[in-house]
Amino acid sequence: MKILVTGAAGFIGSALSIRLLERGDEVVGIDNLNDYYDVNLKLARLERLKDYKQFKFIKLEISDKSATETLFKDEKFQRVIHLAAQAGVRYSITNPHAYIDSNIIGFMNILEGCRHNGVEHLAYASSSSVYGANTNMPFSVHDNVDHPVSLYAATKKANELMAHTYSHLYNLPTTGLRFFTVYGPWGRPDMSLFMFTRNILEGKPIDVFNYGNHRRDFTYIDDIVEGVMRVIDKPAAASEGWDGAKPDPGTSLAPYRIYNIGNNNPVNLLTFIETLENCLGIEAAKNFLPLQPGDVPDTYADVSDLANDLGYKPGTPLQKGISNFVEWYSHFYRIVR
Repeated sequence: MKILVTGAAGFIGSALSIRLLERGDEVVGIDNLNDYYDVNLKLARLERLKDYKQFKFIKLEISDKSATETLFKDEKFQRVIHLAAQAGVRYSITNPHAYIDSNIIGFMNILEGCRHNGVEHLAYASSSSVYGANTNMPFSVHDNVDHPVSLYAATKKANELMAHTYSHLYNLPTTGLRFFTVYGPWGRPDMSLFMFTRNILEGKPIDVFNYGNHRRDFTYIDDIVEGVMRVIDKPAAASEGWDGAKPDPGTSLAPYRIYNIGNNNPVNLLTFIETLENCLGIEAAKNFLPLQPGDVPDTYADVSDLANDLGYKPGTPLQKGISNFVEWYSHFYRIVR
């Protein structure tokens, strides 16, 4: 298939592109290569893709309506995996307009591109952040999620609503993927594992928010990619049993689905840090801080729909995942340990 991967220089996008290329798909990757974090890391991820003849990279800003229209018109994609977005909960507190430009206007342009160019299936990244103030665990796609606690989460919820509208009006199959705290080699420098590793190796204290009482459903990058691969191969279909009198948020009479992709095994933040300390052989100095605005205390994914519909459930052990990250980090940054 010919597949568009937006955010192809990103953590998930680059790993996913490799998997698609290895199975023989033709991939067009786009990214704006912004400086939200180290551009050199993004370029290094793209470097891994350059040897695949069926890969093409285009630097493009998805909030640019004209450029996005031209991309879809020229390339004629069969399927689209939309991962490009302004990420980060805390960054959305100080830079809200970036989230509207990328996550709302950009997503609108992707939807329009799919609608007008015969795309068979749009799979897009949502986030566990949409669960917001929900406390019923584990988080289920069949629960109402109308109480986001950050603008980032609100934009991801908006994406789900926008996608449903296009599924309903134009019969465009769309599948939203709520990712749960993705980690692993080639990860993002603004995520906790990356920041903790860097500070510990540099002898600096690490900031432990909510006094370490967070629980996160840490999900290894390979598990995320496998979930996305299975989803893109199965376009969303209408749910025949859907009842408007008792509307199910996770399905629809339109060809629309939502899935959680998480490890289904929440880990206490202090346990996560202890595992990293064991892998590094160094004990971290810890700076305990209160819960930050926009953060949620716990995440825990119910992945029963993913397992039932697609026969897949993430399960990489935390010890293995963190060990793989530390090995990659040491090699990439040439750290002698």
